[in-house]
Amino acid sequence: MIADHLPVLQVVIPLIAAPLCVLVQRGAIAWILACLVAFACFAISLLLLLQVGDGGVISYHLGGWAPPYGIEYRIDALGAFVLVIVSGIAAVVLPYSWPTLSLQIQPSRRALFYAVFLLALTGLLGIVATGDAFNIYVFLEISSLASYVLVAQHRDRRALRAAFQYLVLGTIGATLILIGIGLLYMMTGTLNIMDLSERLPEHYESRTVQMAFAFLTVGICLKLALFPLHLWLPDAYSFAPSSVAAFLSATATKVGAYLLLRFVFTVFGWEFSFEVLPLDLILMPLALIAVVAGSLVAIFQTNVKRLLAYSSVAQIGYIVVGIAYANQTGLTGSVVHLFNHALMKGGLFMLIGAVGYRLGANVQLTDLHGLGRRMPFTMAGVVIAGLSLIGLPLTVGFVSKWYLVKAAFEAGLWPVAAVVLASSLLAVAYVGRIVEAAYFHPSTARTANVSDPPALLLVPSWLLVVACVYFGIHTDATIGVAQGIAQSLIGGAR
Repeated sequence: MIADHLPVLQVVIPLIAAPLCVLVQRGAIAWILACLVAFACFAISLLLLLQVGDGGVISYHLGGWAPPYGIEYRIDALGAFVLVIVSGIAAVVLPYSWPTLSLQIQPSRRALFYAVFLLALTGLLGIVATGDAFNIYVFLEISSLASYVLVAQHRDRRALRAAFQYLVLGTIGATLILIGIGLLYMMTGTLNIMDLSERLPEHYESRTVQMAFAFLTVGICLKLALFPLHLWLPDAYSFAPSSVAAFLSATATKVGAYLLLRFVFTVFGWEFSFEVLPLDLILMPLALIAVVAGSLVAIFQTNVKRLLAYSSVAQIGYIVVGIAYANQTGLTGSVVHLFNHALMKGGLFMLIGAVGYRLGANVQLTDLHGLGRRMPFTMAGVVIAGLSLIGLPLTVGFVSKWYLVKAAFEAGLWPVAAVVLASSLLAVAYVGRIVEAAYFHPSTARTANVSDPPALLLVPSWLLVVACVYFGIHTDATIGVAQGIAQSLIGGAR
């Protein structure tokens, strides 16, 4: 039955479709094909999430070879949840992408753009689906190389510099991850994730395993863009095409967070990560600095995409704060923020891209003057998603911060709760600058005659905006899944 092969179809479908986009050569056909593939992947991910909820972990053996001797695709609740995020964002961004490409990418490159986009999607989905540590590295390289190319596609020459910087730092991160995986294989003789988790406890005192943990943690944090390893992120998001910035901001760092959760809690285990090696004493200070510094720097940006990029640095800090608590409530907040931040930041980058579509520019704050009246639907969406970033009640941002503050008090870390709450005031400042420019300044000559963008840009963006409110009110679905994931990750460790 096809249902038995869903884990591998999740990866194979976009992988096969990518070269087909090049073969058809016509951008419009490649776009339609890419959209259909994204919808199929999203449907598969939802089915996998339902299957995991009904029957537990799904183990798929490639070629019929049982693990650890054969390659295994392993889908648990965390994996299925992240697959939904990645494929769902792709299904929203790809329809949106076509109008924006006319301004940002040469017509001859559009079919190639969608081929590379599908390769990036393949890599991200493969990282989550595979149960083999080396295959994680392989899929990580596929997604990374494709992402570098996507960032460089913008006609702005600064995109090339941003892509090169992303390439250099991304290669360093991938190398560290590969070294860590190699050290684990040297000590255990296996690459299967579950087999690794069973064999590692007898080697906890080994310096080789401890070095592997260090290499993997630093490499993953570089891919995650945790402060101070975030230097690639602002330029990559600022100068990438609008659809690429929306896709990467909502998915790439979430998959990085997935890897951190997978290796810390599944492969090495809670005891090793937080008792043998006190990871929380390293992650918590860096995460709190990211929350504050990212928000502070965002306040002083004049380029709107760059402002949102530094905001992402702060939001990544929230995710890592939840991981550093190492308790069930903190992990619940961290996991649900993977989903919530994808909605908020994906929607914001898409809406600002819609503004750029009308103005034909890399949008500055001064370009927003008077747009509250000229582009009412676009700017209303920006305001709602911005309020969610602040953490206003009835939005998804409030849900995440509630659990992070609650976890702080459970752990007796009230200063951390104070930082999380204070960071909301900083978010008010940088979101307020956008609102002020749009609603409290008169229109300029450039904005006097603009209007809301076509429905193909507005509707996908508003799907994410509406989701920010819907899942902020109806929290049972996301919180229920996140609590189950947190419980399974932390197990009976505490």
